[in-house]
Amino acid sequence: MNRDDCYLFHAASFLMEVTPSGIQHVSKRIPRYLSLFFALLTLFPGNLRAQGFQTTFPNAILLDAGTGAVLFEKGADEQVTPASTVKIMTAELVFQELAAGRLKLDDEFTVSEHAWRDGGVKSGGSSMFLQVNSRARVQDLIRGLVIDSGNDAAITLAEGLAGAEEAFVMRMNKRAAELGLTKSTFGNPWGQAGPDQKVTPRDMAHLAGYVIKTYPDYYRYFGEKEFTWNKIKQPNRNPLLNMSIGADGLKTGNIDEKSGFGIVASAVEEGRRLILAAYGARTAKERADEARKLLQWGFRNFEEKALFKAGETIGTAQVYGGAKGSVALAATQDLTALLQRGSTEKLTGRIVYEGPLMAPVEAGTTVGRVEIRRGPLVVLDQPLVAAETVGEGSLTRRAFDAAYEYAAAAIHSRFAKKQ
Repeated sequence: MNRDDCYLFHAASFLMEVTPSGIQHVSKRIPRYLSLFFALLTLFPGNLRAQGFQTTFPNAILLDAGTGAVLFEKGADEQVTPASTVKIMTAELVFQELAAGRLKLDDEFTVSEHAWRDGGVKSGGSSMFLQVNSRARVQDLIRGLVIDSGNDAAITLAEGLAGAEEAFVMRMNKRAAELGLTKSTFGNPWGQAGPDQKVTPRDMAHLAGYVIKTYPDYYRYFGEKEFTWNKIKQPNRNPLLNMSIGADGLKTGNIDEKSGFGIVASAVEEGRRLILAAYGARTAKERADEARKLLQWGFRNFEEKALFKAGETIGTAQVYGGAKGSVALAATQDLTALLQRGSTEKLTGRIVYEGPLMAPVEAGTTVGRVEIRRGPLVVLDQPLVAAETVGEGSLTRRAFDAAYEYAAAAIHSRFAKKQ
């Protein structure tokens, strides 16, 4: 069976309900051939049909960084022109080199004629005001990239790391694939529009979350409110940093009226971080106002609900050739979901794993994930581990399991052909 077949045959559904003491797991795994994958998880009577917020952004997504929950989305998987928000991807590659020790903040790169001519102030775009053939430290170039939104800084970093802008673009796309940005492609490191320069809000929000989590020592540059280079002081182009909403970084972008005004932003309030990626505002003011409203709505209208404790059995996965036919699955941390305050919500949940698992299975091995949705929105997606060790079974048991899997594959093959 291929990967999709494995998911089809080995997705375990589960049913939970709220009791006075909290959410309780009340049903066993549904037989795999009869599983509908989504079982009802009722927290309150009624149904939720609207997200409860309207925005003029044509493309937007709001994520909770801690749980991965999608609080709001609108056209989040449509490709848009990233403009200067592409510099987050450029910064990630620089941060990766720094974290690996292959690059140092005090290293210096030379400003090429291409960086000066096509990315400098005379080009008409945002610039750090680098001079041709001058040298600049990596730390200053990072500030010029994420604070000034300097196209010249982006090109200089790209050429310094990869030798040529084209080679750096190849790295960008390779890295995007590694990070799971499946619907985004990059054509340059500074934001110039082009057929190969397309992203989705969902991909950019996930990229932002990865940068924030992986590079906390370097992410702070995004939140600096101004930078002075060659006696020229420039303010950070992110308007949210000057609002009292806990915003601490990332990038804005705009090329022309066709591309609209975009922003990828993050804010923290009472220990909870939200990430916003939104594109297509008609003006800079509309971008700032709508981004602020979305973030404030996310902070004010959601609360955490406990679902499972760390180590608590959530479901089971089938084991092939084991001393037992299944293994209990659990999370390594407490699982909570963000739900809208005062609303009537129904959630659906599923456990997905590639299987059956091959014995022996060691306790603590990551074998699948639990996914919980509120309507079409994912409110929780976390890995699950084997909660126990299942050793290898007897020869008779292994033979029986082999025959069972052969029959299962044959039945599924016939069913698929009829479809």
